[in-house]
Parts: sequence; C-alpha cells; structure tokens
Amino acid sequence: MAEHAAAVAHQFDDAEQQRGAAELGMWIFLATEVMFFGGMFTAFTAYRWLYPAAFAHASRHLDVLLGGTNTVVLIGSSLTMVLAVHGAREGHRRALLVCLALTMCLGSVFLGIKAIEWRHKWEDGLVPGLRFTLTGADAGPQELFFFLYFAMTGVHALHLIIGIGVVGVILALAWPHALPDRTPWPIARCGSTSPCSRRSSC
Repeated sequence: MAEHAAAVAHQFDDAEQQRGAAELGMWIFLATEVMFFGGMFTAFTAYRWLYPAAFAHASRHLDVLLGGTNTVVLIGSSLTMVLAVHGAREGHRRALLVCLALTMCLGSVFLGIKAIEWRHKWEDGLVPGLRFTLTGADAGPQELFFFLYFAMTGVHALHLIIGIGVVGVILALAWPHALPDRTPWPIARCGSTSPCSRRSSC
C-alpha cells in the first residue's frame, strides 16, 4: 500500500481518481485524433466523389503489396502494445519489455516500408509540387489525390515516429524495475484487480 500511495501524484486524492483522470485524458486525446483524421478522410471522400475517374487512375499507382504488408505490420504493432499493457498490469516484466521492444521494431518496419513507397512515388514523378510528371486531362485531380496521399501518410508517419519515441521512454523507465505486483506503471496506470493467471505471452 505504501508503494501504491507513493505513486499517486500530489494533485490527486487517491489512485482511483488518478486513474480516472488518466483515462479521461486518453479518451479526449483519441477524440481529437478522430476529429483530425476524420477531417482528412472527409476531404479525401469529397474529392473522390467529385473526381471518381481521376482518383481511380491515380490509385493504380499505389503498391497494393507494400500497402497490405504495412497494414499487417501496423495491426501487429497494436497487438504487441496491448500485450505490453497486459504484461504491465499483471506484473510480467519480461513480457512488458519484449512487447515494447517488438512494438518499436514493428513501428520502424512500418516506417521503412512507407519510405520505400515514397521513394517509388518520387522516382515515378508522383510527388505534388516537387516532382509531378503526370499529364493529361485529369492530371490536376490526380495531383490532388497524391497531395492527400502524402498529407495523410505523412501525418500518420509523424504520429508513428512520436509513438516510437514514447514507447522507447517507457521501455527505458521499465527496464531497471522488477514490476512489483499491482504497482502503477507509466504504461498502464492501473494494476490488475482480477485473480487472473500470472501468464502472459508475446
């Protein structure tokens, strides 16, 4: 109990209030992300509706294999992050560290594949404003497609870079500790209160 109380910040009355504030803050953050990316997807949808043929032609320049692979990698990194949270809650230090490291690795793989995609777009002359070589009647709407493509994937990549950095900080904070049972940790601000099995895999 002493360790638990020591982990409560001075502005909170107890651990339960601190956990509630942390969860509320996370939901607010997620809501802002939904609004931000929702606006970008809305813009994409609107322009796709206005220029269906041009957007269909432009989309043929995308690499389905690389995009599909990156989707699997992204889902995998989400899974390892969830397992890291589970490891923190259950007091499984090794699972926590391994899953955090895997999350960072998968995030880096995602960025690497995205960099390959972007290089291909540069070589093919599909970068709006810098190197766009498509011509024809629908060249303008196709350039708009790739502007939205780079804006959306670029912002996502920036989020991912920040996320990898944050996970790295959490990994560094968790590394020297033995994760005492039910002690709050930066990765999961609440400990498990259920009589779960002490197993966790990654």
